[in-house]
Amino acid sequence: MANILIVEDEKNMQDIICEYMRRGGHTCFTADDGVDALLLLKNNPMDLMVLDIMMPHLDGFSVCKMAREMSSLPIILLTAKSDEEDKLKGYAYGADDYMTKPFSPKILLAKANALLRRTSVDFTNTVSDTLGNTLSAGKIMISPAAHKVFVDGTELTLTHKEYELLYFFLSNPEQIFSREQLLNRIWGYDFAGNTRTVDTHIKTLRQKLGSEGKSIVTLIRSGYKFEVAK
Repeated sequence: MANILIVEDEKNMQDIICEYMRRGGHTCFTADDGVDALLLLKNNPMDLMVLDIMMPHLDGFSVCKMAREMSSLPIILLTAKSDEEDKLKGYAYGADDYMTKPFSPKILLAKANALLRRTSVDFTNTVSDTLGNTLSAGKIMISPAAHKVFVDGTELTLTHKEYELLYFFLSNPEQIFSREQLLNRIWGYDFAGNTRTVDTHIKTLRQKLGSEGKSIVTLIRSGYKFEVAK
């Protein structure tokens, strides 16, 4: 069904994850460290990456950040740390989900399948429903069929969640959404994170949008809205 890159230096854990992913019908590629992971990602089309943080040569945060410059594939981080700041750091670098060791391989497979479904459904729906159409506001233009974003003609590299947020905002201009509503809409009701995840993603999205980032307006005690310049 999907090509999944498993980046884990602990061999037993790597084997367990691969076994469950294959049971789910997926093809697994494996890497023992961050350097090999980036080489595999560069040379092979991947649909999702399961990425351990504590690894030799290049840690998972660095791999996540560099992978985001190469691809928008969904990334699930694995770590023995449960600190909130580590989770927020992972999200800031472009991770889509997070699991703390020890974890259930069945839950990991379910999370992977959920991310793959969202990616596939979003892409299929936009191709069938809006083929040839674009969404635009100011200097921002989204081509849903191609799953691409441009600002003043220059293509941006966004994570999957950043793309979903921007697409949602442009599809619902001037509407106010609370952090909880955005969390449920973009990450799903089963997501284990909190509303700070929304703030972190919007911060990085604004930075990538440059001068157009001001269109995403923060409303004290209310949430966010996308404000269309008059």
